[in-house]
Amino acid sequence: MKLERFEDIVAWQEARKLTCLVYDLTKRASFSKDFGLRNQIQRAAVSVMANIAEGFDRRSRKEFSSFLSMALASCAEVRSHLYVALDQKYIGQSDFDDAYAVCNRTSRLVFALMKSLRPPAAN
Repeated sequence: MKLERFEDIVAWQEARKLTCLVYDLTKRASFSKDFGLRNQIQRAAVSVMANIAEGFDRRSRKEFSSFLSMALASCAEVRSHLYVALDQKYIGQSDFDDAYAVCNRTSRLVFALMKSLRPPAAN
């Protein structure tokens, strides 16, 4: 299947779910008052989506792969911020587990996409 638009990319679709989840979590009263963490985790989640989209529209495998690498790093940032939110009791263990799972799924999809862009190994 040839991808025509970034919206067709499963990794981008999963990143969109992650972003919605992060925004839902950060709307909660205790979380929303921590402006620094709230802004950082939101920006990191949005960055995953944005880097996949921007990289795709660069129309170059090398550039797309570079942007996917940045998306992968942003996923790691979201996971790290989730620990802070858990430790500060802004979210409970169940919400942490759910968000962490979506983030992990997103990371795996981004990594698989990166691997698919690599040139075939020479024999």
